[in-house]
Amino acid sequence: MSDVSAKVPVMSRFCRSASQVLEIEQQAIAGLHQYLNEAFDRACEMILHCGGKIVVTGMGKSGHVGSKIAATLASTGTPAFFLHPGEASHGDLGMISEGDLIIAISNSGESDEILALLPVLKRRGIPLISMTGKPESTMAREANVHLCIRVEREACPLGLAPTSSTTATLVMGDALAVALLEARGFTADDFALSHPGGALGKRLLLRVSDIMHAGDALPLVSHEASISEALLEVSRKGLGMTGIVAADGTLAGIFTDGDLRRILDLQVDIHHTSISQVMTANGITVGPEMMAAEAVKLMETRKINGLLVVDAQRRPLGAFNMHDLLRARVI
Repeated sequence: MSDVSAKVPVMSRFCRSASQVLEIEQQAIAGLHQYLNEAFDRACEMILHCGGKIVVTGMGKSGHVGSKIAATLASTGTPAFFLHPGEASHGDLGMISEGDLIIAISNSGESDEILALLPVLKRRGIPLISMTGKPESTMAREANVHLCIRVEREACPLGLAPTSSTTATLVMGDALAVALLEARGFTADDFALSHPGGALGKRLLLRVSDIMHAGDALPLVSHEASISEALLEVSRKGLGMTGIVAADGTLAGIFTDGDLRRILDLQVDIHHTSISQVMTANGITVGPEMMAAEAVKLMETRKINGLLVVDAQRRPLGAFNMHDLLRARVI
């Protein structure tokens, strides 16, 4: 018989505390639905039609969250940057230009550093969107649009450390960014342009011409060359293949390591046999403008390890193999 008295794992005090935090913050996020209203629509319209940049500001933990919100906006099609309110009062306010828009963040809505900026912003006619947990606060009243981020309680048991409130702020910022992304018709290609160093950028931006070996590094021999001469070229250039060029300079064929194994089985005289007799004529080629990611798919589908790059007249321009794609982090 099974032991019905087997112990059920008991949650440690650390996990119990963490679980409570998750529950409180989930409730805080769920509570934001009530604030997706006309004010949110107006904020989106203001940002969407802003002729300048979105300047996000906030002090302390709100500043850290604001910096992330600015980065998310910037990477999803809304030009934005973070401005520290303390530094703004000492010269950095000059970073704000006519046509810009401010998003100011403060849970209390009474941040002294931000309140000190309001008269100048008003005088310069800079629109203000505030994000606070208190609709009755000074920042809420002075803003053109106020986005409420009120939470029932902080996850901190002392009610002091910003936890639920900063999470709610971050989520509201993400909601703005994604709503604007969709309104702009922002695409994966657009995203890649602001992330050229990332994996997505590599897949969507790199073209064959960016990774191919060209000039003296391009393996090529004449169609009159012997197999042994072609093998020397393959060895020298280290791409596992060589192109064979016709008398008019166009590509006549390709010879690869795989072709070498095939002809060795046939016991061909490599010193006296022309490479044109054993090459693969009309092999698979690509143009220089093909996306590197497309080349990967082509090579995987056709089960080949390298490709020659040709122009519209089939004149050889370059060559590359899987190792080049790996180095470029396309795969």
